[in-house]
Amino acid sequence: VVLVTGASSGIGEATAQTLHDAGWEVYAGARRIDRMETLEAKGVHTIKLDVTAEESMTECVATILSKEDRIDVLVNNAGYGSYGSLEDLPMEEARYQFEVNVFGLARLTQLVLPNMRERQRGKIINVSSIGGKLGEPHGCWYHATKFAVEGLSDSLRMELKQFNIDVVVIQPGAIKTEWGSIARKNMLKISGHTTYGDLAKKHVAMLEKFDGQGSDPSVIGDAILTACTSVKPKTRYAIGNSAGMMLFMRKILSDRLFDKMMLSYMK
Repeated sequence: VVLVTGASSGIGEATAQTLHDAGWEVYAGARRIDRMETLEAKGVHTIKLDVTAEESMTECVATILSKEDRIDVLVNNAGYGSYGSLEDLPMEEARYQFEVNVFGLARLTQLVLPNMRERQRGKIINVSSIGGKLGEPHGCWYHATKFAVEGLSDSLRMELKQFNIDVVVIQPGAIKTEWGSIARKNMLKISGHTTYGDLAKKHVAMLEKFDGQGSDPSVIGDAILTACTSVKPKTRYAIGNSAGMMLFMRKILSDRLFDKMMLSYMK
């Protein structure tokens, strides 16, 4: 039995479909039930879930446990990217970015752990990003949340080893989803007409140039299925276009050389 959050589109939808096709009892959670009609028609259980609302999260987990008696895997996929310069982006939006990408993930994990501990088995799969290991201009708050997910996951993995519960991090690279267009639109809205406008517009142009070259979301679904079914899953799966290359460059380059490389893409 698996709960997939943020399942109304992109990686979440593909993951829910992949796991369902593999014979899993899948509960696909999202704020908008109407956007999951295709999944429901294929036999996936859809459930309303807002990861910023305590009542919604507790009710979601309680509903699944009442029907299935267990949750074997939690896939924390819900998230979004709030882009714009640090100086321009309102703190209210920064806090909401953390509420969705970090605190919602942590709270749902709290809610499923008692059942997993009782059964001495389970998996927490956190969808991070290669952006959890590297930064880029205009992405301060998004990258901060993904760095937080990485650190949270590493610490949680050690806490839960005693209960035979695995913690896995998924690090997508470039993936074909609506995430990119939303991030670009937000970047222009927040910083396109400020002191940071010149670099922001170049950043958007660079992202648009590579638009459509990302991997299909199904590759992430396949990686998550592998993690779900593995007796000893990897602690991290870097998957998707440019994922391995970007992480390798971040590892071998100094901070200033990596900065120079990133900014060179935006000339």
